[in-house]
Amino acid sequence: KCHASTLVALENALLVAFFGGPDRGKDEQGIWLCRRDASGWSRPRCVAHGYGLGDRCWNPVLHRTWTGSVVLFYKQGPDCSTWWGMRTASQDDGRTWSEPQRLPEGIWGPSRNKPLERLPGELLCPSSTELGPWRVHFERTRDEGLTWERTGPLTESSRFDAIQPTLLSWPDGRIQALCRSQS
Repeated sequence: KCHASTLVALENALLVAFFGGPDRGKDEQGIWLCRRDASGWSRPRCVAHGYGLGDRCWNPVLHRTWTGSVVLFYKQGPDCSTWWGMRTASQDDGRTWSEPQRLPEGIWGPSRNKPLERLPGELLCPSSTELGPWRVHFERTRDEGLTWERTGPLTESSRFDAIQPTLLSWPDGRIQALCRSQS
């Protein structure tokens, strides 16, 4: 079974990643990647996997930076109450990947949707937590994910539980966030 696909366009190919395994939440769950080029779709291959009992991978987000590298953000851990953010990058259009790096404590990276890159290397990541009431926040990196800043939640009220924001960039410079809600 697979879930939460993410797609990125390259010069002459597409990459798609998703989390998958025998069933959602099972120990074998990892991040899988397929590539489509002129010869068709490749077979799925696991590019990120958990390293211990109950350690799973979730919600991948692919992003191609202005510099041409492809960054893969994902969550790792037993479930959404205990997971942490991870990052790996490819300099050859997804053929090989760097050693996965854990993001700093309290940083999850983009929760489910792509970051917005308005300046080279500066990513505004739509993010959220699912502990207790759902909360939306944003994280920013100015160096493609090496150092981070995080905002507080958009609202302290539990009247509007929301997660997994996606960002829209308007021609006049405004940014709009759309969120998944339980309301």
